[in-house]
Amino acid sequence: MKEHSEQGEMLKSTNAQHEIPELVQTAPRGSDIQTSLIAAISVLWCAFQLSTASWLIMNSAYIRSVHLGFALLLAFFCFPALKKPVKGFFSFLSSKTTIPLPDILTALIASAAALYYYIDYSGISMRSGLPMPRDIVIGSVLVLLLLEAARRVIGPALSIIASFFTIYIFFADRMPDAFSFRSASAAKYIDKIVLSSEGIYGIPLDVSATVVFLFVLFGTMLDRAGAGRFFIDLSLSLLGRFKGGPAKAAIVASGLTGMISGSSIANIVTTGTFTIPLMIKTGYKPTKAAAIEVAASTDGQLAPPVMGAAAFIIAEYLGIGYIDVIKAAAIPAFVSYATLLFIVHAEASKSGLEGLSREETPNFLSVLKSGIHFLLPIAMLLYELAVLRHSPAVSVFRAIIVLAVLMLTQEVYRCIRQQSKISSAISAWLKSLVDAAVAGSRNMVPVAIACAAAGIIVGIITMGLGSIITELVAFIAGDNLFILVIITAVACLLLGMGLPTTATYIVMAVLIAPVILEVGLAQGFVIPMMAAHLFCFYFGILADDTPPVGLAAYAAAAIADSPPIKTGIQAFLYDIRTAIIAFMFIFNHDLILHNINSWGLAILIFTMACIGNFSFAAATLGWFISKNKWYEVPILLAVTFIMMQPGIIADWFSIENKYLVYIAGLIIFAGIFFSQARRRGLQEIKSTP
Repeated sequence: MKEHSEQGEMLKSTNAQHEIPELVQTAPRGSDIQTSLIAAISVLWCAFQLSTASWLIMNSAYIRSVHLGFALLLAFFCFPALKKPVKGFFSFLSSKTTIPLPDILTALIASAAALYYYIDYSGISMRSGLPMPRDIVIGSVLVLLLLEAARRVIGPALSIIASFFTIYIFFADRMPDAFSFRSASAAKYIDKIVLSSEGIYGIPLDVSATVVFLFVLFGTMLDRAGAGRFFIDLSLSLLGRFKGGPAKAAIVASGLTGMISGSSIANIVTTGTFTIPLMIKTGYKPTKAAAIEVAASTDGQLAPPVMGAAAFIIAEYLGIGYIDVIKAAAIPAFVSYATLLFIVHAEASKSGLEGLSREETPNFLSVLKSGIHFLLPIAMLLYELAVLRHSPAVSVFRAIIVLAVLMLTQEVYRCIRQQSKISSAISAWLKSLVDAAVAGSRNMVPVAIACAAAGIIVGIITMGLGSIITELVAFIAGDNLFILVIITAVACLLLGMGLPTTATYIVMAVLIAPVILEVGLAQGFVIPMMAAHLFCFYFGILADDTPPVGLAAYAAAAIADSPPIKTGIQAFLYDIRTAIIAFMFIFNHDLILHNINSWGLAILIFTMACIGNFSFAAATLGWFISKNKWYEVPILLAVTFIMMQPGIIADWFSIENKYLVYIAGLIIFAGIFFSQARRRGLQEIKSTP
């Protein structure tokens, strides 16, 4: 308990020096009455979403409209117009202690504009393509207030990009010939962006409303129940005493937390609060400790079954089951985490770091006994998804019910042990549910707003701009697939500096994913659509730690008291070593288990991919078992290519079974391993007095 208290004090002191990004903070602003109002709205939002997943049958258009109405209401209630304090008459613009009247009015107008799609859906459907003046006025108000909400909640980038696309579509006929096409009228713009299912109320918002909200609520409830701390202690009990143990525990804990949260920043403030101080305590420099947590938490969005909102959108865009997305993402995600473990082990070896002492390491059996019940709702979720093959919405709804009962049981058990009244257990349980509803709803606001605002861009792209951009990208790439994927990766990183992962993925998937397929076909190379979409998803995630923005890096730096930009650079270097697999599965579809249904073959591919990624990390780190010799670096890179692209090697040497190529890679890898192990042994003998 004392150690936890010290860590809490450390967090408070670091937060005072570095402001954690707004998305990390979950306490609503406002007076007691206003805070209660926000709590009531949050509970109503949760009740609505749970109802639509169980007994309430509604048109999906109605669900999207109500979902956006709630999101806009909380966006203007919870996020001030300006983050930096303003003095004088306009101080209300930055007020964090009360909700000013202008924000209340704006919230009500924005929510009403969003609900207009629900209120007059029949009339809107009847006059499709011919909006009346009322439609145009209300639609324009919705677009403007949605862009303002996006600016407040997730920063100015998405609003600026959407505004640029909007201006472009109105003046498209005045652009140079290469960029010119028929301009849109106000009526056509509103009809497409606001009054159809191809703009604001498109697939991304539908996924946010029907699936993502429930997963976010599930993750928040688990955290409130104490599962986050259980994952950390469990990871420390398993890995804490190994070399670089706290760093390895941070990676495993972040992976477990990421499976249910799907948010890199939430992951950092959940696990990093405990793991970063422990890493620093065992000898890691603050910058590297924070960077390791950032890399691990960022990759949490890759970990099935949640994988953030984008994974559900992938399933909708491709028209496949969510379990197929999990299958495709499994090997890249697990290889990524395995490589991170290798990287921190190599870093610990280079620096001569050790693990925690026996006294500092939690007892595995005690930890497991105290929190094994937290695995029940997760097991329920996986059983529903993978075995019963129910929809994600139904699966997570049932897991939430199990979790709610578990939380009540936990409170009753605690009261029995403390010999207090059962009524106090019920009261504590209800308070936990309300707290989870408030935190979950607030965490959903950025996702819902990002999906809706990104819908503006997607709608404009479908109005004619998309074909011009895709042709331009293909021209720049010169119909070279390798150059194209590099351009795509860079574009994702640049876009992702200002956009959430979900928005980055949506924009890039609509613009670039079809181009990757077309250019591949032009070169006689068939690329699965899944590979192109996962590629955009991967590099959209990496933007969370890409300097100079990288909100995840700022959150971790606040805990470690390290420079945010330097932390972001270090985290990016760690992550880019794991991102090599994203380039590889564009050319080797075995890595996403395309047309592979054998468990044995899947395990073989995973093992060989791990060895390939370890080799790449070792080559770029300059350390494998010991410090690399100069000639070992190209050999390690060769092992990477052999293990990641056995098909190409098999074609070069006319080998019928491409998996036989793995034998050559294993021999070379083993040769490097034993050579460095022998060299390290000789060095230790010489250094022994």
